[in-house]
Order: sequence, then C-alpha cells, then structure tokens
Amino acid sequence: VQLVESGGGLAQPGESLRLSCAASGFNFSTYGVNWYRQAPGKDRKLVASISSSGFTTTYANSVKGRFTISRDNAKNMAYLQMNNLMSEDTAVYYCYASRGTVQYWGQGTQVTVSS
Repeated sequence: VQLVESGGGLAQPGESLRLSCAASGFNFSTYGVNWYRQAPGKDRKLVASISSSGFTTTYANSVKGRFTISRDNAKNMAYLQMNNLMSEDTAVYYCYASRGTVQYWGQGTQVTVSS
C-alpha cells in the first residue's frame, strides 16, 4: 500500500502549484481522501476533503476559494490545486486516504511560498 505525493516546491506569493497523490495497493475508489498540511512547529491541519465518489468536497476556511481538491478514480490519483498561494501556505502537505478504521498516509511534499 502506498500514497505518494508530488508537485511540491517553491512558489512566489500569488502563484499556483498542483499537488498529486498517487495511490497503489488498495481499492482507492472506495476511500475518502484528505489533504493535510503541517507548518514548522505547528500541528497537522486538515486542508481539504473529498468523498470516495468525488461528489462531495470540503475545505478549511483558510483555503476556501483558492484550493480545489479533486480525484480521478480511474487513475488512482488525487489532486490539490493551489492558487493564489500565500506565505502562510508554507508547509509539508500530506495525502491521507481512509475507509472506516483503515487509513493510509503519504510521506508528504514540501510547499514553500516565498518571494
């Protein structure tokens, strides 16, 4: 079982990044997916969620209107499109998949927003 994030990096304020999460080893289409982030010295926080079907999404207030979570169950992929990035978006971003009590975490990808 694996969740592998990619797409992080350095961006300037106002720019965009798209994070990807590649799933393998489990029936991805039956799992809900969340993106979390953890800034240095802070707790890990939920950023966005998407249901197994992709029909339902939710967002933290801090990213609402700027970030979009999506998934492609045919490709076993989840995405986080991040627009209008701000310095406070700097964090390690983690992909998380869950179904009932079963949960998987990715290793994280660093996003740094700085001019």
